[in-house]
Amino acid sequence: MKAVFLKEWRFRACDEEEWHPAVVPGCVHTDLLRNGLIPDPFYGTNEHNLQWIDKKDWEYQSEFEVDPELIQLSRIDLVFEGLDTYADVYLNEQPILSADNMFRTWKVNVKEQLKSGPNTLRVRFRSPILEDLPKLEQLGYALPATNDQSELGGLGDKKVSIFARKAPYHYGWDWGPRFVTSGIWREVRLEGWSQLQITDLYIRQDEVTAEAAKLTVMTEVNAEAEWTGALRITAGDEQWEQQVEVKAGQTELHINIEIKSPSLWWCQGLGEANMYAFKAELLSDETPIAERSVRTGLRDIQLIREKDEAGVSFYFKLNGTPVYVKGANHIPNDSFTTEVTRERYLHEIVTAVESNMNMLRVWGGGIYEEDVFYDLCDEYGLLVWQDFMFACSMYPGDEAFLISVGAEARDNVKRLRNHPSIALWCGNNEIDSAWAHYVEDAGWGWKKDYSQEIREKLWADYQAIFHKLLPEVVSQLSPDITYWPSSPLRNLTGDQEQHAYKTTGDGDIHYWGVWHAIEPFENYNKNVGRFMSEYGFQSFPELKSVLEYAPEEALELESEIMLAHQKNGRGNLLIKEYMDMYLPEPKDFKSFLYMSQVLQAEAITMAIEAHRRSKPYCMGTLYWQMNDCWPVASWAGMDYQGRWKALQYAVKRSFAPVLLTVQSTKDTITVHAVSDLGTVVQAELVTELHLNVGGRAVLNSYSVTLAAGESAEILSIPRSDLLGAHDPQQVVLTASLKIGEDIIATRQHYLVPERELRLSKPKITLTESQGQNGVPVYTLETDALARQVWLSTQEEGVFSDNFFDLIPGQPRTVEFKLRKPGVGSFVPAAAGVVEIRSMADFVDEESLVQCIQADSAK
Repeated sequence: MKAVFLKEWRFRACDEEEWHPAVVPGCVHTDLLRNGLIPDPFYGTNEHNLQWIDKKDWEYQSEFEVDPELIQLSRIDLVFEGLDTYADVYLNEQPILSADNMFRTWKVNVKEQLKSGPNTLRVRFRSPILEDLPKLEQLGYALPATNDQSELGGLGDKKVSIFARKAPYHYGWDWGPRFVTSGIWREVRLEGWSQLQITDLYIRQDEVTAEAAKLTVMTEVNAEAEWTGALRITAGDEQWEQQVEVKAGQTELHINIEIKSPSLWWCQGLGEANMYAFKAELLSDETPIAERSVRTGLRDIQLIREKDEAGVSFYFKLNGTPVYVKGANHIPNDSFTTEVTRERYLHEIVTAVESNMNMLRVWGGGIYEEDVFYDLCDEYGLLVWQDFMFACSMYPGDEAFLISVGAEARDNVKRLRNHPSIALWCGNNEIDSAWAHYVEDAGWGWKKDYSQEIREKLWADYQAIFHKLLPEVVSQLSPDITYWPSSPLRNLTGDQEQHAYKTTGDGDIHYWGVWHAIEPFENYNKNVGRFMSEYGFQSFPELKSVLEYAPEEALELESEIMLAHQKNGRGNLLIKEYMDMYLPEPKDFKSFLYMSQVLQAEAITMAIEAHRRSKPYCMGTLYWQMNDCWPVASWAGMDYQGRWKALQYAVKRSFAPVLLTVQSTKDTITVHAVSDLGTVVQAELVTELHLNVGGRAVLNSYSVTLAAGESAEILSIPRSDLLGAHDPQQVVLTASLKIGEDIIATRQHYLVPERELRLSKPKITLTESQGQNGVPVYTLETDALARQVWLSTQEEGVFSDNFFDLIPGQPRTVEFKLRKPGVGSFVPAAAGVVEIRSMADFVDEESLVQCIQADSAK
């Protein structure tokens, strides 16, 4: 087979004459920006002024000559890996293709249309808005689409996103802008072959154990005519071969093979992410005439749902080992997906690994991610919960729509099924619980807008997609992976027991009482399900990132630009309301940015600790969200620029293999230990009570034994025994698990609400010294309790720890890792000039003065 990629393109609006250079893969918005025809879509309120783009038709054109070697081949296919979305394709002005699904691969034989010399390929994109408005009018009633920002798009209440098989978040979300793109968003190539072509190679994993991997190698072959020869499969040093017969057209060939004592693929924390390279060759007299290769990891992954005394379990078992899932929900890394480089993907994956994660959920309102994303998850040992691209909406159920969805599902399941990281296929995000068909007063209130007849039709359409079509595709094409109809869901019961609109003892849970319902953080301790697949809390990016989309004069909570970069309605005011509940008053808006990150980190820390303490009842926690698609105040742990917020450091600590948590009531202090290790932990628990202004009041130690993978209460003591006569406002409790001199887990705990702590202005010193690897390390010390110490530098990278509390008499040593330009991974390096600030630098001065005076009075 010979492939030629088409890279020289130009574009124009269909109602204009002038052509402009274009980049493919790309989209109209990025091409307009590169040509200086629009301002930066992400800056200020520019998003609002660029909504005209999606109302136009656009045209892309490439002129090319065909390689003489290619033109001689029997068949030449034009392959579009992605057309966004409604596109008519012409080759030498002959219509060859009409596309209507962003998520499909389009292939057409163009042997007859190609000619020697210059050829012209033209792709005309019809406006997705103008294409779908008539569908809404024809339907006669609106379909629910909660996050479709139609009003911003100038459409009033006409939400048309549900009609297009296109990334839902392009129409806006409560963390993302509305940019309804058009363009050639994945590569275009001419693919020529003669006689035979292997179009797909799938390593179906029928039974995988440490002793043997029993596999079926499934090879899909296209042939011009009947053919007889040999099919050879190789994997490392092993080889299998058998005689085969191929029919004209498409044939699927199967070979059953077995690999003894395989090197298994494991996720982070359980072992090595071992991979195998497989190659299939069609041989004629030992001469290869067609071949195809794939890489995969051998593993057995199962979703275990078994009845128990608490309900029904929900956990993943990898190679026979239960996995406590720790991770986050992933959204696209950019509103314009073609702007995401391998370096940006790698940065995200390395961040997940550095943060002790073992799973990312590819959420259903974005895209089926690029191959590089899954390759990196395979390589780094991250499991992937993979949604189909449906979210927070009801969808049509007409024949044409179902046919399109079926083709989309087959394309993407086949593309991704060899990735060992894929742990689950999920039908959609939140639709089952939002509609809540079997409970009249549950859900998001959608049902009340429809007659009983229309309700039944909408539910039948829903079932046709998510209970019939998608599970059939997964069962046929990827039978070793579980299909889960919707997240969240209790079970597919067909009655009121199906919907996960509240916390129960089965299924997965999205808990949004904290944030959307303005419930207190403490409710995270009460609302724990079997698998927490969504929950979250917002913050702003750091000042450096905010200034990349807003000028100094816009740095106000309710300024036009701050509101434009806050997509969750009352989001900014919600952050303030929670801050008033939990933290001291920030002295200005720049301080508010920092305090919002502290607030977010503390909220999610409480949630993760509650989930992990509840192991094995709860066996997974995926917070919302990992990343951002543009610069914005959001739930992300790292901002659009890839800079770690306080949350990302908190997550790294909370997802550590061994975790300590401390809880206190008015009478009792309780310490829990959680281990995800596969071995017994025998350690010493050391508890210390420190004075905020220096000195240690109490020191105790206890022997602790933790079984492999155990969560247990390891200490419960009366509060009065610990405190004695000390003022709870002026002390901090530390608990540490030690093996010899090594601390394997530590936790700090305050005995009063944070707003009641008496903080004074600390003096923090930093000493730079040479580490073992020749790279500087930084040791910090303080003369008084320093809350949420923030280390920052002009270098782009991360510290080994940050946003931590520094206690007098307890030095803290950290390293710096540089985000290596053009690579994305972190490398130990010098941090340059380090700025050190703590909460005392950001709180209201009057509040701090009162604290100092109170300390002096004592």
